[in-house]
Parts: sequence; C-alpha cells; structure tokens
Amino acid sequence: MTRIGVLALQGDFAEHIGILESLGVDCLEIRLSKDLDGIDGLIIPGGESTTMAHLMKAFDMTEKLKSMIRQGMPTWGTCAGMIILAGELTDSKPEPLRMIDIKVRRNAYGSQIDSFEADIYPTIWPDDPFRAVFIRAPAIEDIGEGVTPLAYLDHGNVVAAREANVLVTSFHPELTEDGRFHSYFLDMVLGD
Repeated sequence: MTRIGVLALQGDFAEHIGILESLGVDCLEIRLSKDLDGIDGLIIPGGESTTMAHLMKAFDMTEKLKSMIRQGMPTWGTCAGMIILAGELTDSKPEPLRMIDIKVRRNAYGSQIDSFEADIYPTIWPDDPFRAVFIRAPAIEDIGEGVTPLAYLDHGNVVAAREANVLVTSFHPELTEDGRFHSYFLDMVLGD
C-alpha cells in the first residue's frame, strides 16, 4: 500500500493528513529520521520555515531527506515547505535544501494580517479555478529552465510549480476542502 509521510515537526501537518486520509491514503507523521524509512512520498507543510529547518537538523533528518529526494522520492512543499525545498532564498535563513530550481522570497505577500484567499487557475485544470489560501505566503521570484509553472496568481506570479519529483505551492491547499492538489501529488507518487 502507498504510504505518504507528512513532516510533523511543526506547522499544519494534521490538515494534510486529514485530506490524504479522506482520499484513502495511508499516512505517517514524520518526526524522526527513522520515520522516513518506508514512505513513498513526503509532504512538508506550511508553518515556520526557520523552526522546521532547525528541527530537521536537530533530529538528523536533513541529509537523509535530501538523499531520498535526489533518488526520486516525490516531495511536496506547501508555503514554508516551499521555502525549505527552494534552490535559493532572498533571505539568509533558513538554509534551503536546494531541491527545486526556484528563488523564493519569504512573507512576500505581507504579514499574518495580510492573509487572503484568491481563485487561481492551475494549468492542470485550466477551466476549473482553485480557491487558494495565502497566509504569510512566500513568492517565487525566479524559476529555472527545468521547472514547470502549474498555477499563477491573477497578476502573473507563479504560485505552484514542479520540477521532476518535487512539487511546491506558495498557498495552503490543506486549508480548503478541495483535494485536487493532494490527488495530483498522489498521482506523482503512483507514477501517473
């Protein structure tokens, strides 16, 4: 059976697990390096990227996780998770894993009080908008040649992208009842 791990060091991991379980997916909360063994894919949730990166290092997960992603494990980062997976940040902290060729700016859309919802039109469902929740959201400032944009905010900013086995979203699909991005990630894990 396919098993998806959700990094559960900090952030909104429970919401991801809830959607995955509603899709019939076996989930595992990832808190220690040994928890990474036997998973078929991983979600790094929204939360506080500096705290997550610090805890990943403290629990000796960082190098093992990088190795698994390089070997092809499908991995999805939402909001803070996108910051962690980025190739480069405009900030000096945290140190990103450099798993997707994008440059990211933290808190690009403002502070907590500037949070908002907006319809986006993913290229994978061009005629069916997705109501996206942006909370202290990062922005993709630049993308490399091998990165495919998957969704744009109305003023043209890329808010979802994929490079090979790595998916990132600057918004929080787990805070909606729309499971399409989770289904898309599950298709990545299943090789569809």
